[in-house]
Amino acid sequence: MGHWLLKTEPDVFSFDDLLRAPGRTTGWDGVRNYQARNFLRDGMKKGDLVLIYHSSADPPAVAGVAEVVREGYPDPSQFDPKDDHYDPQSAPAAPRWYQVDVKAVRKLARPVSLPEIRQTKALAKMPVVQRGQRLSVQPVGAKEFDLIVRMGEQ
Repeated sequence: MGHWLLKTEPDVFSFDDLLRAPGRTTGWDGVRNYQARNFLRDGMKKGDLVLIYHSSADPPAVAGVAEVVREGYPDPSQFDPKDDHYDPQSAPAAPRWYQVDVKAVRKLARPVSLPEIRQTKALAKMPVVQRGQRLSVQPVGAKEFDLIVRMGEQ
């Protein structure tokens, strides 16, 4: 099983929004970075666990745990001219952008903040704490994942 971190801006789509979504499930759309796209398309597998991370929050923090319930498939927003994520250079026969479906598993008892993650030696190698690392989809080690979940349950 893989472990991942997905970034979202809570004023756009928060973990609470995921909890309120039909079936507590949504397509994770709008990712427009090739490396992140590759993780969505090729790396994330059904059953993988995901940390939902609120970026652009004060402070940024992991808010909850989700599960991948559908593996990578073409992101329909790329084909919709009315959508903010429309890509006129992407064609249905050769889609450029992908998404997965995620389902909320549980909200953490308390958010685990980025400063707290940075101060935890066992989490020092996570991409989210590395300078210049801005990817919205990031792999997470199993031990790092488990530690963050434990921190959020204390």
